Amino acid sequence: MSILLIGVGASAHQAWSANIFTTVSDMFPKKAIGSVIGIGGMAGGIGGVLVSKLGGTLFDYYKALGRIQTGYTIMFVLCALAYLLAWFIMKLLVPKYSCISDL
Repeated sequence: MSILLIGVGASAHQAWSANIFTTVSDMFPKKAIGSVIGIGGMAGGIGGVLVSKLGGTLFDYYKALGRIQTGYTIMFVLCALAYLLAWFIMKLLVPKYSCISDL
């Protein structure tokens, strides 16, 4: 059962990644694609640093309390909600997908 759930999660993540990468090439002209993906990569790197710092602090806190499983539960819930949050932010910033040609 756990293998099945991990497989479904990995498949869903790959589908999300494929859609995000193709969204940039669908919306921006060729000359801007590299810059837009670079900005996204930088934001992802900063997000990775912040999530790692948050996770370390969270795990240290709950380990000191003797409830490390609570720290893991919180972290997994945050990771799951990150996809929904990203989707809502994208819909807020880009309500209608159309090609941007004014660069």
